[in-house]
Amino acid sequence: MSDLILERLLSWIDAAPSPYHAASNAAKDLTAAGFDRFSPAELWGDSDRMVVSWGGVVVAAALSRKIDPDKLRFRLVGAHTDSPNLRIKPNPDVGHLGYQQLGVEVYGGALLNSWLDRDLGLSGRVVVGDSASHESHLIHIDKPLLRVAQLAIHLDRDVNDGLKLDRQAHLVPIWGLGETEEGAFRSFLATELGVNDTEVLSWDMMCHDLTPSSPLGRNEEFYAAPRIDNLASCHAALEALRDIESVASNTISAVVLFDHEEIGSESSTGARGPMLSHALERIAGTRAVSREQFLRSLSRSACISADGAHAVHPNYVDRHEPGHQVVLNGGPVIKLNANVRYATDAESSAVAQSACRSAGVPFQQYAHRSNLPCGSTIGPITASQLGMLVVDIGSPQLSMHSAREMAGASDPAYLTAALKAFLSDG
Repeated sequence: MSDLILERLLSWIDAAPSPYHAASNAAKDLTAAGFDRFSPAELWGDSDRMVVSWGGVVVAAALSRKIDPDKLRFRLVGAHTDSPNLRIKPNPDVGHLGYQQLGVEVYGGALLNSWLDRDLGLSGRVVVGDSASHESHLIHIDKPLLRVAQLAIHLDRDVNDGLKLDRQAHLVPIWGLGETEEGAFRSFLATELGVNDTEVLSWDMMCHDLTPSSPLGRNEEFYAAPRIDNLASCHAALEALRDIESVASNTISAVVLFDHEEIGSESSTGARGPMLSHALERIAGTRAVSREQFLRSLSRSACISADGAHAVHPNYVDRHEPGHQVVLNGGPVIKLNANVRYATDAESSAVAQSACRSAGVPFQQYAHRSNLPCGSTIGPITASQLGMLVVDIGSPQLSMHSAREMAGASDPAYLTAALKAFLSDG
């Protein structure tokens, strides 16, 4: 089963080079599994299994057939579809000395050097239409179009003593020869979509590494892939929700996949916005739950914020907390921080531990080194927005925020099993 889940994860990651593809594919997968699909603007019907998706967001739920509004509780798993990368600017056609290039902007906290000397494709969404109407199209071009070429060592003899990259000057991909052509990128998109140049109104396009996701290691005990942070958590959450046999009485088990976590979550589709609270209240409303009853239900509810965790790095042991050295294939990691960079507290940690024990999987605990700044997740945001018990957990990995990351081959199945146990437990 572990090998099958890993195989599905690797295929799923490769099919989702942008958050828009991740959300779209998630909705299609759940619909194929029997979930009723709704749009955000329509009335959500009385469905036992439902999914809603727009942009880079997915909200999906499995509901008890009968719910007492005064006893309602949520079991919620949250993750995010976005990953650090290079995104194409609105007027991207630039170039120097006979090279045609595309202007890009760094999205999120990318490891910049990991984007050097890689064959890059393009993906995202393009809005097509005219002054009267328009529609959005997904686009996924898996061929080597772009490359950010690094300067030869002969011209930078000190590079191995510390590489410094200027985001504006040094990360501009090359994609052709010749004079700069204004509108070349727009024309390229139009050709790919089979429309006129004037019909291409705007885009959210990004670069992605073309190397396929794959098992790794002498005994294939690892895997390497782009966007493990955080598509691995998204996939585990979706598999867990799809496969739960039944939902506990008076319970709504739900998965929400946000966009824009890597840049602070402040958007209409990010965790700091009202999207989640609105969606949960609307889902509860399909069971005739009043607003008062909905607000009371939050105090009985629990959420897992699922995001990647730092495994100890054998070459940089001094960067890790000595008493909390997380290992690959060691099971889900419960992440704690006294300054609430993670939402976990003693009560929510117990909930996560219970889910792992129920699933029969090992778990680990992570604390950040005290003399290093700690990152954060959607966990504290969700807790502050909803007043709900929240625990931060995730699978361990190396090379977080690289264009290509690394993780343990057994951990996707461990996380999936733990999330399934959590979503199944009322």
